[in-house]
Amino acid sequence: MRYNRILLKLSGESLMGNQGYGIDPCRLNSYAEQIREAALTGTQIGIVIGGGNIFRGLSGAAKGFDRVKGDQMGMMATVINSLALSSALDAVGQPSKVFTAIPMFPIGYPYSKWEAIKALKEGTVAIMSCGTGSPYFTTDTGSALRAIEIEADVMLKGTRVDGVYSADPEKYPDAVKYDSISYEDVIAKNLKVMDITATALCMENNMPIYVFNMDIEGNLAKMLKGENVGTLVS
Repeated sequence: MRYNRILLKLSGESLMGNQGYGIDPCRLNSYAEQIREAALTGTQIGIVIGGGNIFRGLSGAAKGFDRVKGDQMGMMATVINSLALSSALDAVGQPSKVFTAIPMFPIGYPYSKWEAIKALKEGTVAIMSCGTGSPYFTTDTGSALRAIEIEADVMLKGTRVDGVYSADPEKYPDAVKYDSISYEDVIAKNLKVMDITATALCMENNMPIYVFNMDIEGNLAKMLKGENVGTLVS
């Protein structure tokens, strides 16, 4: 086992599956099974999930929403996704606990580093929603922050792409995949791993980032066993 404690960032868009909007039950259940399998190995798992399948603050601002209110709507979307994932984990027998950066008990427990770590040590998956709790920050930055706070060994970014490429592989078939790359090169080459704030935060705190395709079942387990299924940014 390479890592004792991980922070898994999941894409809200990936939850759509082939629906184009909302939550695809098949994709949700696939994620729950993979997370349960990883937890059975003894790995402590924290999760941050985006809300782009429901609402994105930036997209709302472009359509005339106040940016702060738009970002707050996006935070609420992450809570919906977190509750859905928690429910799916419960269904497969994996204990989980939803924390919210904005107080909204009893929907979720108020987030604190120490309560999250306590849950992790008890074998409970800690799902941390609302991003950072502040506008103008993405859930990527929220993931980087939570990974550092809970003292994770690595931040895993589960996407629909199997790693970091020199260009968008969906647009450029000749794009080259990196097995590993430095934070500095990611920023200098403007590679779309995460936003610059999140990447810089990880760099400043020596938090490695592993990018892989979470939509392929079994990839999370393979990654935790040390198999090369993505790209390491460090």
